[in-house]
Parts: sequence; structure tokens; C-alpha cells
Amino acid sequence: MTLRISVIGTGYLGTTLAAGLAEFGHEVIGVDIVPEVVKKLNAGQPHMFENGLEHLLEQHTRSGRLRFTLDYDDIADWADVHFLALGTPELPDGSADLSQLHATIDALAPKLTKPALVVGRSTVPVGTAPALQERLRRLAPAGDGIELAWQPEFLREGFAVGDTLRPDRLVFGVQSDHALRLLKQVYAIPLSEETPVITCDLATAELIKQAANTFLATKISFINAMAQLCQVAGGDVTVLADALGLDARIGRGHLSPGLGFGGGCFPKDIRALAVRADELGVNVLSDLIKSVEVINSAQRVELAELAIDQLGGEIAGKKVAVLGAAFKEGTDDTRDSPSLTVADYLHDRGAIVEVYDPQAHLAPRDGFTQVGSVIEAVRDADIVLHLTAWPEFRYLDPAELAPLVRSKIIIDGRLKLHAPTWRDAGWKLVQIGRAATL
Repeated sequence: MTLRISVIGTGYLGTTLAAGLAEFGHEVIGVDIVPEVVKKLNAGQPHMFENGLEHLLEQHTRSGRLRFTLDYDDIADWADVHFLALGTPELPDGSADLSQLHATIDALAPKLTKPALVVGRSTVPVGTAPALQERLRRLAPAGDGIELAWQPEFLREGFAVGDTLRPDRLVFGVQSDHALRLLKQVYAIPLSEETPVITCDLATAELIKQAANTFLATKISFINAMAQLCQVAGGDVTVLADALGLDARIGRGHLSPGLGFGGGCFPKDIRALAVRADELGVNVLSDLIKSVEVINSAQRVELAELAIDQLGGEIAGKKVAVLGAAFKEGTDDTRDSPSLTVADYLHDRGAIVEVYDPQAHLAPRDGFTQVGSVIEAVRDADIVLHLTAWPEFRYLDPAELAPLVRSKIIIDGRLKLHAPTWRDAGWKLVQIGRAATL
């Protein structure tokens, strides 16, 4: 059954969701407040890099199933379901900023004159949904005919289109059979492919996304702490991770050692959960999260100090080539990027830092220069840092790069380079946690 669906908010989540719902056969209108963004999206052009998204946007803006607007009047009594895909950025105290959600409710609700389902997809502190439900019903002419549900998203940047079209699970936080039926109609195609469904209350739905991100962040910080121990003790953290991953109780996912996590989700989501846990008196959880963050931050400093150590303890005036600015491969997102933290750290100590990334474009900033190619970045470099695991970097020819650099030293911060190939070409390749292979 084809539904009419609005998606309010056309950031990374909302744009991908709107295109995905059109692919499922629904009529979709996306809403944003920025005219330039709406114009670009209506032309089938995303305003961020995400594999496969441009094709999906082009296909469905042409088909007529997908369009974008600035006007809430276009969606208020048109849509059967309204998805809220607003950002919840981090406030200075670590809590979530819900102002975009509140502003959207205040703009949308007074225009809702017929029954509709409003579905939250933003990551919010537990307890947010009931307050939004009360606000909706108080402001909407349709009153109790407006129902709120919560459906957390589990998109991975770089894989968001696939995660939307072929989700590994669907979580529906609902308050009625009617809401559940509507959500099952929205996702009829993935459900026909036997996608697992979890049906739960609003509070559990709110908690699931933050719990998932916190658990994954904990695994990443754990293996990075073990990498530091391997470095000192003479072990190989990649072999250790492989052995742990064969234990069905643990699994190999997110046990890849390196620079740690960053981006727009993990850091803010786990901090927001820590703040909420403190507010509710569950200090054991907030203490765990704070430890995870300490390890993650320390890993960046560890790599930067390792670079300084490889240059004999003096980095001032030395050229550092940084390969990668995005927080991970497959995206142009530089929010809380470990690569940029390392670049800033080394610049602050006097290094000349040049950064190259195949997709991320940095605003002009003090501290280092963004260049247009690997060749430009490594020319006359005293040390090369591989900090984002783009395939382009993984398959570089070290023999071709060797004549360009001043010193053939490379630190593999993602443990993705083939060490024997680099060493055979005369490079000193250093990987945190692999002291046994140096």
C-alpha cells in the first residue's frame, strides 16, 4: 500500500530516509528550512557525500515520488505519516540539544487538522517522547488524533543507503496497534524480506540507539587499550583481535584497533547517555562511558606522540603528511575526526602539516593546509600518517612514493596497510599494537 509520507529535516539521516522511502514506493515530501538545500535536493543532488545516495535522489525526483519543500502547509494534512529526522547536537554539558525537535513540533502541530502518525527518528534522551507527545496533542487541532511513535535509526555513514533499503533490524516504539500497522505498511518491502522487528514501548525505543552506540564504542576502546598493552608487552593486537572475534560471545565487529571512533553520532550519543544516566542516578553507567571516552581520546594523543618519537622527539619544522581528514572512509564527515585531532596536535607543536582526503573538504583554518593529492601531501614529508582507511590509501605503491619523501617513515593508524610491501620498498612502517612485527 502506497502511503503519503513527510520527512522533516534533510540532513544526513533525513535525506537518505526520504530517498529510501520513495524507493519503497511511497509518495514522499522532505522539508527543510534552507532554500539552497531544498533547491539542490529537488535537482537530485545531495548536499553530502554518501555512496549511492545521488543515484537514488536523481531516480525518485525524476519519477515524481520524491520532492522537497520549505512549506509545512505542503505536508500537514497531506501526509499519513510524518517522520522527524532532526539533529540533536551536543550542548556544552554533553546533553542533547532538542531545540530543533521542539521548533518543528511548534511549526507542524498547529497545522495538523486530521489524524496522523508522527514518528521520531532522532536520537534523544530517554523520556523525551512523552513530552513531545503531550506538546503535539496540545497544539494540534486534531488533538488526540495525533499519535507519536519512535523508530531509532541504525545507519552507518558510508553504508547508509544499504542500511535504509536493507536494514538489519527495525525497532518500532509504539503505543497502539494502529501505529504498528502503519509502520509495517511503511516498511512493507524490507518486512517481506524477513527483516527482524522489535516492537516495544517508547522508553525502550529511545534507549536502544544510544545503548547500541555505547556498546560499540566500548568494544573499540577496549581493543585500543589492548593495542597499547601489546605495544609495550611485545604482542600483536591484530592477531589478538582475530582470536577474540572467533568467540561467538564476542564477535569480530568493532574490534579493529586504530585511532578510535569519531563522527557525528558515537561521541555525542554516548555523552548524552552519560548525562542522562547521571540525572537518573545510574552512575555506574556514566562512569563506564567516561572511561571509554578517556581511552578514545588518549589513542589520538598516543599516535601523535608516536609520530614525534619516530622523528627523534622533535617535530617543530618537520613536514607531516596526513592521509585522511574524514572520521572514516566512505564519508566526507569530519565531525570529531581523529585525523584532524592528530593534525592539530602536531601543528600546535610546530609541525608543518598537509592533509589530503578524497572526499572531505575542509573550511579554511589555521593549523594546516589541505592539498589536492597524495603526491602533493607526501612530497618532502619527514613522516607520513595513514589516518583514514580509504581504499585509495590502502593500495598506494610505496615504491612510487619513496623518492618523493624526505624520510621513508609511515605510521599506519588504521592497521590496514600491507606491512611487508611497504617494508620491502624500504619504508619503516609503524602500527600501534603490533610491536611484535616491527
